Amino acid sequence: MTRTTTTTLSTASVVLAASLLLASCSQAEETAATTVDNCGDTVTLDGVPDNVTLLKPAAVSTLSALGVLDHVTHRAGQYPTEYYDDATNATLDGIPSITDRTDDSGHLQISREEVVASGADLVLGETDTVNRQTLASSDIPLIEEPAFCGAIDGDVTWDDVWDQIRLYGTVFNRPDQATALVDDLQRRLDTAQEASNAAGTGRSVAVLYPTVGGGVTYAYGTGSMAAPVVAATGASNVYDDQSERVFDVTAEDIVDRDPDVIVALYSSGDSRDIVDEVNRLPGIDRTTAGRDQRILPMLLNYAEPPTPLALDGVDTLNEYLREHP
Repeated sequence: MTRTTTTTLSTASVVLAASLLLASCSQAEETAATTVDNCGDTVTLDGVPDNVTLLKPAAVSTLSALGVLDHVTHRAGQYPTEYYDDATNATLDGIPSITDRTDDSGHLQISREEVVASGADLVLGETDTVNRQTLASSDIPLIEEPAFCGAIDGDVTWDDVWDQIRLYGTVFNRPDQATALVDDLQRRLDTAQEASNAAGTGRSVAVLYPTVGGGVTYAYGTGSMAAPVVAATGASNVYDDQSERVFDVTAEDIVDRDPDVIVALYSSGDSRDIVDEVNRLPGIDRTTAGRDQRILPMLLNYAEPPTPLALDGVDTLNEYLREHP
């Protein structure tokens, strides 16, 4: 006679087995090698980076929205609190700063050795001294914003924002969160554009980056995120005939183009200083913007490069145009 033995597994046993399987799959995904294309190179990562060094603030809003800002263990440069919500600022405050030294143009002053000493398994952002070439001997991968390395062909569009979000979603194994973030930002952009028609229509804007203390004044063309930010308000960029991202301009050229509004970008410090710098430009009082004092100081990352912060730039410019008809 054959006996049949029936073994009954408890619910707890089944759940435990399933949990172990999911944890194993998740661990495998976290440690799997990943490759992404960035700035003309293929960047290979051994797994999801968990010892990231930030050299610029541009990626912070995306990392925070994807829930991976806690993967950053060191930072360098300046991170204006105005960019972020309280939770993000609190996280940034807890990340050790290597240095916040910058030059008059806002460029970070840091050595390769300082970055290597941080033990980074990924560096976000580059400088003249810290870049893919100088880090190659230490086998540390680096990702830069495509706008900063000249990797965006043609005019910048909102698609460049979405593409970089998806890239970070791939790097940190957060593809679903990246898709959800893009969807949310696209809806927000649609709402902003619908609300902006009356504010910017028929008005011209010059987006400038004056050097505090005197020196070169820069302007932004269609190769910059500043162009779609201005366009989203219904206004026109007086430098929409320039395909470059950023370039030197003279005060005479600004006066000739006679913008209705000047957006004065700056990296950190007192916004009043940047407005004063615009007003020091020879002949600026002959422009509509200078005569009527329609000069809006705006932190750089609200207009450049393509990141979620550009949506805040649209909102800021929209509000200013409505309040200063």
